[in-house]
Amino acid sequence: MARMSLLSSPLLLGFEDLERTLDRLSKASTDGYPPYNIERLGEDHLRITLAVAGFTQSDLEITVHDNQLLIRGKTSDDTERVYLHRGIAARQFQRSFVLADGIEVARATLEHGLLHVHLHRPRPESTTRTIKIDQPGTERGSVAVGAGAPRQARGGAA
Repeated sequence: MARMSLLSSPLLLGFEDLERTLDRLSKASTDGYPPYNIERLGEDHLRITLAVAGFTQSDLEITVHDNQLLIRGKTSDDTERVYLHRGIAARQFQRSFVLADGIEVARATLEHGLLHVHLHRPRPESTTRTIKIDQPGTERGSVAVGAGAPRQARGGAA
């Protein structure tokens, strides 16, 4: 049975990117691990903070692909330790965040068991353009010559 989409109506054209984004959001992990915060640090700055206690810098990977921020954590099993109780979660995880167009990852830091991913939206440059208004019957970049247009004589003889 084919999957029906809310955006599959023939009247809604050009929404393929939105549909892909919604698909990515629905496939995102919903188990809540690791917990995270999203903060607004200014008009153009955001910070995502993940609680990644027990992970080292080499255990974490951050990638951006097609406006999707993907954060993965993988720990190696420490066979030398013998735990009597293991309450600190150290399992693999994958967290994804869909970024709006124009959002860039500025930097990431790991301190005190918290991974901070700083996001920035550069302000668009204000530009002013003057648009030329074409005359009816002319095409952009070419001049149409009608059948009744006068011809100029070359070399003095007509």
